[in-house]
Amino acid sequence: MAKQMGLEDQDGAHGEDDAPPAYEEVVEEVLDATQVIDNGRIDVKLNSRLARTLSKLMVKSEEVSHAPPTYLPQPTKASVSLNIVIQVVGSRGDVQPFVALGNELQRSGHRVRLATHDTFKSFVTEADLEFFPIGGDPAALMAYMVRNPGLLPSMDALRSGEIQKKRAMMEEMMEGCWKACIEPDQDSGNPFVADAIIANPPSFAHVHCAEALGIPVHIMFTMPWTATEAFTHPLANIKTTNYDEKLTNRLSYAIVDCMMWQGLGDIVNSWRYRHHLTPVPFSEGPFLSDLLKIPTTYCWSPALVPKPLDWPDHIDVCGFFFRDAPKYSPPSDIDEFLHAGPAPVYIGFGSIVIDDPEAFTNLILEAVEAAGVRAIISKGWSKLGDTVTRVPKDVLFIGDCPHEWLFQHVAAVIHHGGAGTTACGLANACPTMIVPFFGDQPFWGAMVATAGVGPDPIPHKLLTAGNLGQGIKFCLSKDAVHAAKEVSARMYNESGVRTAVESFHRHLPTEALSCDLLPQYAAVWQTKLANKSLKLSKIAAEMLIAEHLILAKDLKVYQSKPIHIVTRRWDPITAGSSSTIGVYTGMVSGATGIFSKPFDEYKRSRKDGSSSSGAKVAGNMALASAKSVGRVNSSLFKGTMIDVPLAITEGLRATPKLYGESVPDHEPITGWKSGAKVAGKEFVEGVGGGLSGFFVKPYEAAKKDGTKGFFVGLGKGTLALHTKLGSSALGLFAYPSQGIYKSIYASTHGGTSKNIAIARREEGSYLLPRHEIDLRRLLEAWERCGGKYAGT
Repeated sequence: MAKQMGLEDQDGAHGEDDAPPAYEEVVEEVLDATQVIDNGRIDVKLNSRLARTLSKLMVKSEEVSHAPPTYLPQPTKASVSLNIVIQVVGSRGDVQPFVALGNELQRSGHRVRLATHDTFKSFVTEADLEFFPIGGDPAALMAYMVRNPGLLPSMDALRSGEIQKKRAMMEEMMEGCWKACIEPDQDSGNPFVADAIIANPPSFAHVHCAEALGIPVHIMFTMPWTATEAFTHPLANIKTTNYDEKLTNRLSYAIVDCMMWQGLGDIVNSWRYRHHLTPVPFSEGPFLSDLLKIPTTYCWSPALVPKPLDWPDHIDVCGFFFRDAPKYSPPSDIDEFLHAGPAPVYIGFGSIVIDDPEAFTNLILEAVEAAGVRAIISKGWSKLGDTVTRVPKDVLFIGDCPHEWLFQHVAAVIHHGGAGTTACGLANACPTMIVPFFGDQPFWGAMVATAGVGPDPIPHKLLTAGNLGQGIKFCLSKDAVHAAKEVSARMYNESGVRTAVESFHRHLPTEALSCDLLPQYAAVWQTKLANKSLKLSKIAAEMLIAEHLILAKDLKVYQSKPIHIVTRRWDPITAGSSSTIGVYTGMVSGATGIFSKPFDEYKRSRKDGSSSSGAKVAGNMALASAKSVGRVNSSLFKGTMIDVPLAITEGLRATPKLYGESVPDHEPITGWKSGAKVAGKEFVEGVGGGLSGFFVKPYEAAKKDGTKGFFVGLGKGTLALHTKLGSSALGLFAYPSQGIYKSIYASTHGGTSKNIAIARREEGSYLLPRHEIDLRRLLEAWERCGGKYAGT
């Protein structure tokens, strides 16, 4: 892989034969090469060893030789009506674009639930979208991010216990995202089970919820989160590197991904354990979206930031999301101020929570006076201006006011750089100055400056009355005004929301999603009819049960888009050692729990104020300790009998990758049948391929490079013979063992699957009387598929 990416050591030797190190070494390398600086970005020292490690773990970039397509969105009616849950973590500015998306999805024929923080309930429901609370306090999140804008916390945050609170909040939100997929509406009680998920990356639960349900997931975001050669990750600041700019840019994404997983991976895996999913290893966790090729749509204007040429077809750049302009009549103070003089400058920082709002307000007022302009200042969550005793006559402090309306009446906008606010300002041809605090805000500040529609961004910690005043003057210059008009004109013909819905539809597995009897509905069950598998929607299944054509026990949960997370291997040595370390870690964790879990149980009973007797609490403590003993034994047995043999098998099988050969993936092992099938197929192909390669490779290499090629080919053929024969033989035990384990695990850890089945039945029963009109079509389709119906 290193060679394919053009990665070389300083001395010119390729690092392609180096397998990635074990988990602990990867973490140590990444953390040793990074440092969070005062403005929240991450300083990165990209040396040869770290680059080799990351190049092995990253997904190879696709060769894209053509420019991205021109998206011409058309109003589309969905071929399959879906229950879509949109999971969003963030501020109001993060939620607002997805409100617009939700309304467009409704117009396409879908049922849409927007799952986000409780405080945004009225904002969502007023747009006629269903709402589900996921918990979490966005104000607390914003305040935390202002103080710790990078990925690692400050020492003050560690001392104050903020990290523990934030991690607890992440756990709460992940569980809230899951409940949003399968629980009824909390107000109406109407059942809801998701058929597809749309999410922004900070919600973190998206892929894992989709895996549990076996449904499509689509990522939509305002900030680059996919590796590209075009620009570095917005949070990465490369201090030193041994490589060219393109490769350095790509590797910056791997560093940020690894740091995020290091901080949140244990929370994700704890959630997966509770919902009966196997843990995701460090080597795969940071790169899941790329490994699984999750469709991703970026919500910014290609007129401002074109789609990078190295992004593959499952990634789109669609345009900003604008909601329908709300009906708004300005209060008298705003209306009178706008008519009292020249167009003012807008200054506002939305949901940013500023530590010292009084000092920040005074700074703004001083800059406005120095620039000689009129200004409308939004109070925002920091309540700017609340302590001002005498407001200058050329300044107006306001509360909530729709940007879509207000930005039509101002000369320029100064704000924190949220994607939505940036988009609205540019759409209205407003020159823009960005004062970034965290997240994607520095990225948008840089893009605005590159387009010439505003000055270079000034981080809030470096903001003074002087440089803010100069920035305001820059925005009012002829060049900035002209550039803003040009960008606005190019954005005029974009329809970001409609293009995003088209992108969502284009990436759906429509054939797999459709019910075989009522194709306009999503399939969630499967059953047998005339020895054929039949996909059924919730409505179709309940109709067939009501007509006594099938029994409820005949229904099996159907997954329209199964997700299989596979641990990649490079060679038998690192594969075996990594797996052994995993076994050891599992045993140590279980052994620790023998003593810690009873204490946790005792604390839980005290916290809950349980009225249980002392004997019952003691019994629960003993049970918790016994379960930990069981985990030690199960870790040892599973590790020695399944994990290590499987890892060595896969390592042997993958060895040809080390000298540049491709090794196709085998089909996923989901149970004992697929395990046996893979074992048989791999044995036949491994033995045949090994023997064939032993004789063919020297001949082919000799034809190309003569005697030298013969011996190189002989070496490769000999190595391939031993590794393929070894993996084939060991696979006869390892693959069926893995399949048997998965079958047993599924039968003994089926709580989540049972909950999904119950929720789907409940929604089907709820929908049944509302879809009686579909009964005739269903029965006709049933008979066409070979079913019998007494009524005919």
